[in-house]
Amino acid sequence: MARHLRVEFPGAIYHVTCRMIGDRRLDRSRLFVDDKDRWRFIDCLSDRVERYDIRLYLFVCMTNHFHLVFETPEANCSKFMQSLATAYTVYYNLRHSRHGHLLDGRYKAKLVEDDDYLLKLSRYVHLNPVRVGGIEDKPIAEQIEELRRYPWSTYLSYIGRRKTFDFVEYAPILAEMSGKRRDKPKRYREFVEMGLAKSDDDFKLALKLSPRSIGSDGFRDWIDKLYQETIESHGCPEDAVFRRITEPLSADQVLGVLAEAFKVPVAEFNCRRRDSVLRGMAGRFLVKYAGLTQREAAAKIGGVSGGAVSRQMRKVRELLENDRPLRRLVEQAEVQMENTRQSMLNPQGKSEGAK
Repeated sequence: MARHLRVEFPGAIYHVTCRMIGDRRLDRSRLFVDDKDRWRFIDCLSDRVERYDIRLYLFVCMTNHFHLVFETPEANCSKFMQSLATAYTVYYNLRHSRHGHLLDGRYKAKLVEDDDYLLKLSRYVHLNPVRVGGIEDKPIAEQIEELRRYPWSTYLSYIGRRKTFDFVEYAPILAEMSGKRRDKPKRYREFVEMGLAKSDDDFKLALKLSPRSIGSDGFRDWIDKLYQETIESHGCPEDAVFRRITEPLSADQVLGVLAEAFKVPVAEFNCRRRDSVLRGMAGRFLVKYAGLTQREAAAKIGGVSGGAVSRQMRKVRELLENDRPLRRLVEQAEVQMENTRQSMLNPQGKSEGAK
């Protein structure tokens, strides 16, 4: 059966679910056998969020599947998910002595209308751990207790009961809560846990109305139109989302181009300086254009851990929201990176060494 094409555009928000393929050799086909698997998946997720410039809003890891809700500023949902699935599958197969596909078919991705639908979706996803057999039939007080104990989702960090993840964007959903900033986690907790006592039938209906989107009638019609246009244009040279071929640059190439754009010596990226954005910028570009993980980027610039690079990259992302001169510099550097990458390709779009 031919695979459905993905509707991809800058700023698209997706709800993605992925389930493990049945495997009798493992007890109940567990996608996450133990905590080591869960942490490895979260590490893979963190790396790919940074590499593909994804705005991850929340995640939930269940026994045999996971949920993600994220935005794609660069219209690259397919590339992000392919990289994440491949990385975790390679690890899982090696650790558990298995071969072949890990996930049951292609992941399911629905585009989400923002604001009210996104907020209600976050509640629906975060409640997954208590919507399973044996828990959902318990009294509501016990369900709440179970939910507040479940560690493998972003819920506890949303409500202030655990440290936030550096690679998760909490502000857009918490912004929908009323009151002062310090009260928003409490408001969100009340909003989510209220869903245990009150069924949102309208939202449940919205989940079922379309295989491609979650939203109002107008939003579903718009996505269906985009989907039809994607089908009609697939295979054309203009279909850049599906046909664009990218080549990773070497780490030295990335740092060289970045040094030229910022008018500093390459050695500056290895220097610790208070309030300098250079190391965070180097990490951002090494992950995005050289295809390095955060740990590999940290090793390249020296003297920092993968976690430190992640924090510095997050600081850069926050600065870019308000610092126009810095944003222009980054945009110029990105243009130079793309020009360098395109210079590695021949007119047919294949690398010079390809036959």
